Amino acid sequence: MNVIIALLAAYLIGSVSFGYMAGRLLKGVDIRQYGSGNTGSTNVQRTLGTGPGLLVFALDVAKGFSAIYIADMLTEMPLVVMLAGVAVVAGHNWPLFFGFKGGRGVATTVGVLAGLTPDVMLIVFIAAIAVIALTRYVSLGSITGAVLVPTLMVAFQKPPAFIFFGFVLAVLTVWRHKQNIGRLMSGTENKLGKRVAIDKKVEKQK
Repeated sequence: MNVIIALLAAYLIGSVSFGYMAGRLLKGVDIRQYGSGNTGSTNVQRTLGTGPGLLVFALDVAKGFSAIYIADMLTEMPLVVMLAGVAVVAGHNWPLFFGFKGGRGVATTVGVLAGLTPDVMLIVFIAAIAVIALTRYVSLGSITGAVLVPTLMVAFQKPPAFIFFGFVLAVLTVWRHKQNIGRLMSGTENKLGKRVAIDKKVEKQK
């Protein structure tokens, strides 16, 4: 029973969309109708400002960490804890409470990694920030970090289950960024700092 509770709790925690709530509370809008059309912190930053964007990022990280902590407390079973990590990211990407339309799971994945393998998380986070600082493409930094996760799991000689888990998270993150990859290749991807007018609806990037 604790296993079911842990996994269900993880998905429900992930389904709490702080980006959506920020849009409603601060501007009375559905943030998914602006910019990139998702509830992630980057879109919050573009539409609501840097402060709300950073706050949403921190809260989304906390979701991932909380899901790992709760699963470990309830079961103390590494496999279940890792599955809870997948469940919380899935909840963020496809939230039950918001029509199954959420974000791309990057910040929540950071929280999951912080709870499971903080050494890997730290290097991934630093590498992603470096790529973003150099290119100003948040999506490129996110994709780079995702690819590094299973690579570092292998390099640090983590157990096979952790390596497989890292691979699953990487595939999920890259797949959620497939449209960004297309825009990066065509040179049309928005750079960090580009703002979206919130006073009128703009066409979402597809």
